[in-house]
Amino acid sequence: MKESYIIRLPENNREIMPNYYDYGVALDKVHGFILKQTGLILKMYLDNENVEEMWNVLEEDLASGKAELLSYIYDHVETGCINYEQSVDHHGFVIKPSINNAVYFYPDFEIALVKLPIFQSFTDYQHEFIYAKDDESLLAFLQYVYDRQKEIMRDCVSVFTDTEDGVEREKEKVTSLVSREDVLLEEGLKSEIYRSIDEFFNESGEFFKTYNIPYKRGILLYGQPGNGKTTLVKSIAGSIDAPVAYWQITEYTTSYSIKEVFSIVAKMAPMVLVIEDIDSMPESSRSVFLNTLDGATSKEGIFLIGTTNYPEKIDPALINRAGRFDRAYEIKRPDVDLRLQYLLKIKEMERFMSKADILYIAEQTEKFSIAQLNELYTSAALQWHYDQAVDIAGIIGNLEAANEKVRTHEWDEEDLSKVGFGI
Repeated sequence: MKESYIIRLPENNREIMPNYYDYGVALDKVHGFILKQTGLILKMYLDNENVEEMWNVLEEDLASGKAELLSYIYDHVETGCINYEQSVDHHGFVIKPSINNAVYFYPDFEIALVKLPIFQSFTDYQHEFIYAKDDESLLAFLQYVYDRQKEIMRDCVSVFTDTEDGVEREKEKVTSLVSREDVLLEEGLKSEIYRSIDEFFNESGEFFKTYNIPYKRGILLYGQPGNGKTTLVKSIAGSIDAPVAYWQITEYTTSYSIKEVFSIVAKMAPMVLVIEDIDSMPESSRSVFLNTLDGATSKEGIFLIGTTNYPEKIDPALINRAGRFDRAYEIKRPDVDLRLQYLLKIKEMERFMSKADILYIAEQTEKFSIAQLNELYTSAALQWHYDQAVDIAGIIGNLEAANEKVRTHEWDEEDLSKVGFGI
């Protein structure tokens, strides 16, 4: 059926329909330009799903040649932007092409993407337009977008942060991979967690289909800070062939941001969604979060990992009902064997200390977390570097005293004078 229109741009002017005219003139020129450059008559589509992945993928595809820039649109709107990048190989400012104010084209899919500022009432509004030959072409392109996004995400993670202005999304490169061998956990617990992860992503969850188990999983990691919860999560992110996203809960987390995050990750499944410090979920949003976890399809293909340092603050409803968090694992302080393994194999303290001294340290640090063992190692390495000797008992004693003051909040005036700025 041929498309017909009641209101047509050539039949109107700025005096009759000022707002539509300003909007329509810009798009009419874009339509004509696409036809001239490609020879294709393309239909315009609206993105109701906020498919930001399209624009993330476009940036990568422009660099690889899969997409091309046909032209910028306005001559006095920016064509480049300043970014600060931080990675293993590079720290500093870079100049990147601006995705805004331009027409892009995918020859293989006969798809055009346009980000166009519309100037109305002394304000500019950025609009995003998708042009395709037909519905089938657009659906094939959207499938490509999500397959390509998963490919791109293999060496990075998506970070969702709830802000006053909605959910902010960033892509962060995985700069320091943590191997599974570097994770210090009791062997039985470690094996159970990794087996659960591996089976979930093995052949797209074939195990779950075979045994008629719902294809969703949730685990909660709890315990005192500094004992390896974050390290465990990093090792999972670096050792599976699936997208990983971090969700930062804040005071701005609302029912809207909860629905938005789960809507985004559902399109990327199967994947891992990590929610760190889940106890910080605002009280006003908890019921919506629980209901979302209970949804029939909201967690389909999602391996959910929650972490908390304060399990007593966790809503019992999170772990007392199937389909939310299936298992809760306590990440305890390392025992003497794990402490010895950390100092010997991971930190390699034998470079400047005898094995007998390292064993003594492992035996004398019963109340130390992994983070505190790391601080002990750093202090010992500094002493050895400057003095060619290490005061083991002194370092342990100072750290124990500091730990006790943190635990009891007993800071005297002499301690406080050493912290922050003197007045």
